[in-house]
Amino acid sequence: MNSKIILGAFALTTLLACKEKQDKNVVEEIIEVEEVQPATYTEISVKKGGSWKEDTREYIDGSFVNVEEMEVPEQHTDHSWYIRYEGPGWENKQTAYRLYLDWRNAIDIFGKKVDTLVLPFVGTDGFDSYHNDAPWGQDILKAGKSMGIGGYGRFTGDTIAHFDEVKKTLVEIDNSVENSSVTIDYKGWKTGDVTTDLKSVISIFPEDRFLKAELTPSVSFDGLATGIVKFDDIPLMKETSENGDWAYIATYGVQTLAGENDKLGMAIFYKTDQAKAVEGPYDHLVVFNPSTEKQTYYINSAWDQEKDGIKTEEAFKQDLQTKLSELDNNGKLE
Repeated sequence: MNSKIILGAFALTTLLACKEKQDKNVVEEIIEVEEVQPATYTEISVKKGGSWKEDTREYIDGSFVNVEEMEVPEQHTDHSWYIRYEGPGWENKQTAYRLYLDWRNAIDIFGKKVDTLVLPFVGTDGFDSYHNDAPWGQDILKAGKSMGIGGYGRFTGDTIAHFDEVKKTLVEIDNSVENSSVTIDYKGWKTGDVTTDLKSVISIFPEDRFLKAELTPSVSFDGLATGIVKFDDIPLMKETSENGDWAYIATYGVQTLAGENDKLGMAIFYKTDQAKAVEGPYDHLVVFNPSTEKQTYYINSAWDQEKDGIKTEEAFKQDLQTKLSELDNNGKLE
């Protein structure tokens, strides 16, 4: 079956046709290609050819260009209009995610209604057009003051310290046959009396709806945390694997920006000897033990409008149990 993908996003060999799309929420030009598109994809796209407006920290003019590596400019902050959809994105045929590459450092969900890759299209027809419903889907999660789903920060007992003070942030993109990953090196991340480097590697795989996250701090400190955004009237679910090595926290219900009745499930799987679940002000948290060892966890989501997706809470719970058993047996999902 032919796949559809934006011109220039991938190395394409056989072009069949070009046609115009009328819907402004979708890409205007679609190239149909004979080859099957990649099973996974990640990207980061920045503006080139414009300039920084010093008094507002906004990037004016220019055009978006995909890059494989970058150093985040000192001027960059939220809504700088410099990075397309504000950070890197990960995608396979079932789901897509993005990370706010600024002080917020939250992870968001792009709900997909199609099983083809869409990230090369997102935000090309208006910086924040992805907040609107479109045939491909839309941004569905409201992160607010939280870390979204699986973002990371430091829990200080009554709040989460995000990434307000960082000396340097370096990003590298990798697309391979096995997976697609983003490596982010935060240099000199300061929270309270602690300053550390933090290496983050987040990967997506050809099948299923999860991301694998690996965090490696350069110094041992308390409070390194991830979590799931809290919503009123959405209860927290918890479960530990049969042998006790893995556990998850999860939520399911009406908790999206997409519609009044659509359902979203979110979960984080973590190693019980590395972390514990606690409550924060804006997130259901997983807080890691002080260590300089790599901390591994999995981020998982399921939206009921996905094509051939998980449609009920019971099916979501069954999927979580299957994953928990796989972690028990194999120590990994991928």
